[in-house]
Amino acid sequence: MIKCMVVDDKPLAIDLLADYIRKISGLELLYSTRNPLDALEYLRTNIVDLIFLDIQMPELTGLQFMNLKGEQGKVILTTAYAEHALEGYTYDVIDYLLKPIAFDRFCQAVEKARQRMSPQPQTPASVESGDSLFVKSDYRILRIPMDEILFIEARQNYIAIVTAKGKTLSLQNLGHIEERLSHIRFCRVHKSYIIAIDKIDSVERNRILIGEHVIPIGDNYKESFLRALGN
Repeated sequence: MIKCMVVDDKPLAIDLLADYIRKISGLELLYSTRNPLDALEYLRTNIVDLIFLDIQMPELTGLQFMNLKGEQGKVILTTAYAEHALEGYTYDVIDYLLKPIAFDRFCQAVEKARQRMSPQPQTPASVESGDSLFVKSDYRILRIPMDEILFIEARQNYIAIVTAKGKTLSLQNLGHIEERLSHIRFCRVHKSYIIAIDKIDSVERNRILIGEHVIPIGDNYKESFLRALGN
């Protein structure tokens, strides 16, 4: 059962989403509120899997809410303004629903959530020198040798695995891929980037150079990155 929360300052929007949630097997609405501050308080003592979150709210915007809520709960954004919704992809949201929300479009977003939350299959290890990463790309499962990976970048609702030969796109979460990587060989350096430590050419202030690629170092990741380098 996917435990849901709805946060929207419009009562009619809450009523619509609550009705949609009731219609879909496997969803349960735990809590709904017009006040995002009340939602943050609820999350402190309750576990929520999926949050339907409005972007434009007077007390706190949806993007500000995501900054404050921590890791709990995947997010589907709801908004009347498509241009604001695109900002949400930097927060690794599952999807965004443009108001007025049609039921079939709601179902598509829920299916994305189910796929994202389903347990990831364990990937077999290579018996040669180093492991391999098996990722689904389009309709194929590709094998990418770990020692060829330069870095991995989160882009909207998919990732790009970059090697010297090119890049592979896969519809999945950067956090899920991070769990499958060796923390000796790889390091998260930004909310949108994981790098291969042995592929670093140099580090200059708040950026990493790997070949011709320039990768930013996020403030929240700098300390752990320097530890990984032995500094």
